[in-house]
Amino acid sequence: MRILFIGDIIGKPGRLAVKAILPEIIGQQDIDFVIANGENCAGGFGINIDIVDALLSYGVDVITGGNHFWDRKEIGVVFEKCDKILRPANYPESVQGNGAGVFNDKHGRKVGVLNLQGRTFMTPIDCPFRTADKEVPELRRKTNVVIVDFHAEATSEKQTLAYYLDGRVAAIIGTHTHVQSADERIFPNKTGYITDVGMTGPYHSVIGMEYPAALHRFITGTPARFKVATKDVRFAAVIVETDHRNGNCLSMERIFVSTDDYAAAEG
Repeated sequence: MRILFIGDIIGKPGRLAVKAILPEIIGQQDIDFVIANGENCAGGFGINIDIVDALLSYGVDVITGGNHFWDRKEIGVVFEKCDKILRPANYPESVQGNGAGVFNDKHGRKVGVLNLQGRTFMTPIDCPFRTADKEVPELRRKTNVVIVDFHAEATSEKQTLAYYLDGRVAAIIGTHTHVQSADERIFPNKTGYITDVGMTGPYHSVIGMEYPAALHRFITGTPARFKVATKDVRFAAVIVETDHRNGNCLSMERIFVSTDDYAAAEG
């Protein structure tokens, strides 16, 4: 089973990159199932139902999120209308939405997806480790293939979770920092891992936003309004190949392509 995970999609540039590139990658790479982190899809902060519908129409099967899901009040409508979107499972149970689910790939095989959020340098919500202890066995009752989106700031926290869940899930994909790491690997008990899959969006920026606002904030220590950048748009993802019979990760392959280069190659 070949699963594509797309890194944090940033605003309209990121959405257009997914629209342009994803269908071709699905065909060229024989992809069976697509997960995308969509917490920054709407103007760089949050998501809405129209964007959810658009991403699903492009070929995304499940959308995961993180702390920026709550930046737009429309998130409640999204959770009500769509069962293919997940928020981190370690928010308290009273929070709307689901943190895990089992879905079918294009051949009807089941894929478990678990969304977790880190606590180091982030809002101290419930423990992601204990939440994984609860959620992973439930998913494994229905499928051996479980993919974890760990939306976290600290590399150490992400790596520690990978050791903790090694052999219990097929892969742990880090999101949130918007910078793709070059440390994809397979742990001893056959769990795939990458610290951060990166962002799909504009790279002539500071993590997707026009850089003058970041300069203002760092130099003056005062607020500035962020706006999604538009230049040097790239598509960041990872392909996880798993054995669907036992959930072992067989390979991890990073994808990092410019939309300009992709268009030129296609032309």
